[in-house]
Amino acid sequence: MVFYAVILVMLIVLVSGMAYRQLLTSGVYSERERLQNQRRVIVPGPRGTIFDRSGKVLVGNRPRFSVVLNLAELRPELRAEFSKVLRNYRNLPRDERPTGEQLERIARTAVAQRYLDLINRILHRNEQVQSRTLERHFAQTLLLPFILLDDLAPDEYARLVERIPVESPLQVYASSTRHYPFGSAAAHALGYVGIDNDPEAEEFPGDDLMTFKMKGSFGRDGLEKKFDDHLQGQAGGAIYRVDPSGYKVDLPIEKRLPVQGRNLTTSLDIELQLAAERTLKDKVGAVVAIDVKTGEVLVLASAPSYDLNDFVPRLSTNTARAIEETGAWMNRAVQGAYATGSTFKIITAVAGLRAGAIDRRDTRSMCPGYLMVGNRRFPCNARHGHGERDLIGAIRDSCNIFFYKIGLEVGPDLLAAEARRFGYAHATGIELPGETHRMLVGDPKWKQEKLNERWFPGDTANMSIGQGFLDTTPLQVAAFVASFARGETETKPTLLHAEGRPTQRTAPIGLHPADYAAIIDGMEQCVQIGTGRFARVDGLRIAAKTGTAQRRTAKGTIELAWMIAFAPVQNPQIAIAVILESQEPDANYGGGLHAAPVVQAVMAAWKEKAEREPAATFQVDLPR
Repeated sequence: MVFYAVILVMLIVLVSGMAYRQLLTSGVYSERERLQNQRRVIVPGPRGTIFDRSGKVLVGNRPRFSVVLNLAELRPELRAEFSKVLRNYRNLPRDERPTGEQLERIARTAVAQRYLDLINRILHRNEQVQSRTLERHFAQTLLLPFILLDDLAPDEYARLVERIPVESPLQVYASSTRHYPFGSAAAHALGYVGIDNDPEAEEFPGDDLMTFKMKGSFGRDGLEKKFDDHLQGQAGGAIYRVDPSGYKVDLPIEKRLPVQGRNLTTSLDIELQLAAERTLKDKVGAVVAIDVKTGEVLVLASAPSYDLNDFVPRLSTNTARAIEETGAWMNRAVQGAYATGSTFKIITAVAGLRAGAIDRRDTRSMCPGYLMVGNRRFPCNARHGHGERDLIGAIRDSCNIFFYKIGLEVGPDLLAAEARRFGYAHATGIELPGETHRMLVGDPKWKQEKLNERWFPGDTANMSIGQGFLDTTPLQVAAFVASFARGETETKPTLLHAEGRPTQRTAPIGLHPADYAAIIDGMEQCVQIGTGRFARVDGLRIAAKTGTAQRRTAKGTIELAWMIAFAPVQNPQIAIAVILESQEPDANYGGGLHAAPVVQAVMAAWKEKAEREPAATFQVDLPR
């Protein structure tokens, strides 16, 4: 009876333990089993396409073909090769034999090389398997195929597709990579992408599983960065069951296909952009063109530039060094702060007319070629003077003396207030990263607070012709031109295109219509017979103003050649600002001689396109 009792107690304990394990804690062991024999793979989605305003592809995706080796199908070959390698080393003394781990490495490399040699024979190459890369793949990403060759040429892809058997562990794998059909065009506006080693798949199960991620991309500059969330595709994924060695053993338990990101239509006009960039070749500077009515940016070019395709799949050290040496990283259109030179004379004229300091009909100034301000001689751009000039003639011929006198009459505070009214003192807020906030519109209060110096009449004279304590960006100057062409004070530029976007409306300039017409008359004469003659386009009425400024650098003083313009005068549609930097110190570099041909090229392209009959939307085919 004692033994019966002991056995009964033992059976009760056994049954209770089994019930506890199988009924109460079975979920814990099931969860451990799931974590041990399931793996998750994340596949990033392709990025969205970026178009210009007419539907031409500026940034797209192209397939990137690679030869991959499915390691799960090689297990029998790996075991056989390991046995072969083991036999080869068996006769060596024990202390000279490779370790088991080394033997596995030798066997894996030999098998992978055998398949790569097959590819070499088809493609007439002589590639070698990198043992370290292969071992890192076995250790970290065994579930993913191993890449033997990457970025195949189209003819290589065609040959391999014909020659590789369907059932072979070798396969041609297609992924998506960024492609820029126009190379360096609008590079600073479009931006580039970097490699994302950690893409996320939102709302895809298996966060607690060991996860392998295929490389994606993320925006690093320009629109690619600013609208990364918009362009970024939705990642897909799959969950596989694996054996104890980590090889997948069946079809996916769960799978979700990746989804391409949303597209983006920019305001850029690639035809005008290319016209601007052709004239900027081998120069240093920027061009910005804006739709007068909507503020949409038609051209945003900075030189020197770089080919965006050099960033795919990654930027080489040599290319990055070359970009650094030429200064091409800088987006001069939105990051360069420059003195505006004589283009500022339009603002000086507005300030003089609004303050009653000049009259469009009666005010005339004699220009002997210089003006004494205190003890300092301030020159005119015409060494021997222009003679007598009224407002229209002073704008046409860019007479410094006329505008020195206006500035001294109006005073620095009103000049600065007028510049700020046109938006010169703040960033535009355009949809690009890195827009500078170093705009400067100085006045006596600013100089006293920042430099602890008083303001001199010479400072006012300098400011009246766009020199001295005055810096702004080419984008802001182009926005000013668009505003002035509409008869208003501010334009908010945008790089996004919207059909039917309404005309921007801001505060009016506040000039009598006849005064406003006089300034435009002088600007139109600037192109017809004045300093901007090299910007003329037959059949197109253009209003413009040239300018030259100076900047001190470590190498000496460089010249800045400016030109602003809008057209057609009778119904303004396009506004443009061009700045070019002389590449040699103390060079004779002027807006009328150097910047005007750039304006002419863009305006001619705009006129040709405006006169062209509407054509079917043209699409740039991506490589297949």
